[in-house]
Amino acid sequence: MEESAKLGVLKSLRFGQQVAEDEGADLVTYFVETGDWQRLFAGEVDVIYGQKGAGKSALYSLLLKREAELRGRNISVVAAENVRGATAFQELTSDPPPTEYEFAGLWKTYILCLVGDLLHKEGFDDEDARVVVKALKDNDLMMGDRSLAALVRAAAEYVKRLLRVRSVEGGVSWDPLSSMPTGFTGKIVMGEPTTEEAARGVVGVGTLFAAASRSLAKNGRAVWILIDRLDVAFAESPQLEENALRALFKTYLDLLGNTDIRLKIFLRSDIWRRITATGFREASHITRQLTIEWDRPSILDLIVRRALRNQPLVDFYSVTQGSVLASVADRLALFNRICHERADPGTNKPKTLDWIISRTRDGSQVTAPREVVHLLNETVAVQVRKLDLGEDEPEGELLFSRAAFKEALPKVSKVRLEQTLYAEYPSLKPSIEALREEKSLQSPATLAQIWTMDETEAMKTATVLAEIGFFERRGSKHEPQFWIPFLYRGHLGIVQGTADEGEL
Repeated sequence: MEESAKLGVLKSLRFGQQVAEDEGADLVTYFVETGDWQRLFAGEVDVIYGQKGAGKSALYSLLLKREAELRGRNISVVAAENVRGATAFQELTSDPPPTEYEFAGLWKTYILCLVGDLLHKEGFDDEDARVVVKALKDNDLMMGDRSLAALVRAAAEYVKRLLRVRSVEGGVSWDPLSSMPTGFTGKIVMGEPTTEEAARGVVGVGTLFAAASRSLAKNGRAVWILIDRLDVAFAESPQLEENALRALFKTYLDLLGNTDIRLKIFLRSDIWRRITATGFREASHITRQLTIEWDRPSILDLIVRRALRNQPLVDFYSVTQGSVLASVADRLALFNRICHERADPGTNKPKTLDWIISRTRDGSQVTAPREVVHLLNETVAVQVRKLDLGEDEPEGELLFSRAAFKEALPKVSKVRLEQTLYAEYPSLKPSIEALREEKSLQSPATLAQIWTMDETEAMKTATVLAEIGFFERRGSKHEPQFWIPFLYRGHLGIVQGTADEGEL
């Protein structure tokens, strides 16, 4: 049987990858130069927050892809983390710096290594550049042929040895316990050296950053150090993560005076909230920041732009990118040609776009592009399967039936639970799994019955689940309720309704 035109369009239809690192060159064509992006690209923003899947790594990747343009503005971009694969900080999990102070020393040393490597490779030959490069070479801290992971390890070992000795003399130092020479020859210290130490060639890391900044200024250049994937780098231990990230932000603030050296930090909003929950005095000084947020028009724009990347779809609807992207109304018009305007029959039912947004939203009421893209790709797969099995095509020029979206959602639910919540918070999995086939709205009393614990403990667990976005907290302070978002219901078989203590 000859394949229908509609089935042909569906079989070729892709909405892209869920993860920015997998997008490749296509990412540039999807991307919209929003005000947030323009601020980042102009150099006005250093810290970018966003929920998981909100697009932080997309911005990171785009900065790297637009390196030639930035170089035209005399800005060099240096990635401090591997874009894909194992994180550069993977080996720190087995032997991490034990304190925030030591971690700050590691960050400063590592970043100085990256800046020094740039000065060396770019052939800067002024006095300040020579001072920086010589200090790094003398201490075997030049990058050379090292990988980023090897450079992190070298920096970590240097700082560890430095802090274990009680004096640094450029050639001889003593172990604080045995008082025996260690053979450590370090000449870079984290603080400012004494006059005597300076006379022996010892130099402070702050002095070297200042020299590097002057060298860059003399040559009319600036450097941006990009730091991403922090949720992966230190995920093994909450304490390790807290030490590492608090030290990173203190390092960021310490380096602000070096205006030609900028850190660009991409961090999940929930991780930032977690590391500052116990107080972080320096947080108020972090002002060059933005938080990535997605509203209804931006989600619509994302969907339509990705749909228009498929030429068979463009031909099927006889449209052009220019005409469709001219206005929000034009984007919505195409969306409503592809999908039913409403998720269910009836004028009081939610519109399909709003249904997609609400079904991919977590308990913090945030809809991330990652789940939207996943839902769309799964819906394509469901619809193709239906037509291959001989079901009727969607009416008119619609590509998707209402049922296709609903049947696709449980797969999105499963992946979100297993690859995000269970992967990142394995200790909470039993509490979540215990809610299978329960009602969507729970109280501390009903949760206490389900989890077989007292209400005080149930409240504590529920609060944690709300903090990670599994629950949406409702009710009042004195009568709290916990609502399970649609995003998690499909895989868990959650039933719409309010739990009653008498039913459990």
